[in-house]
Amino acid sequence: MDPEELEPRKQKPQLRNLDVLSIEELNAYIEEMRAEIRRVEEKIAAKKAHINAAAGLFKSAS
Repeated sequence: MDPEELEPRKQKPQLRNLDVLSIEELNAYIEEMRAEIRRVEEKIAAKKAHINAAAGLFKSAS
């Protein structure tokens, strides 16, 4: 069995109703989403660095 099958399935986030938002609110929403994307990209980079550091440690140990 694949370990991913044991994890609970994550639901997709509910989409926001954009029709009720003003232009200013839409622009603010875009900025919020861009900030979240940057945060996720930073987390990905940190995890890749961690994996690379671990791989380097095990390569040098053998």
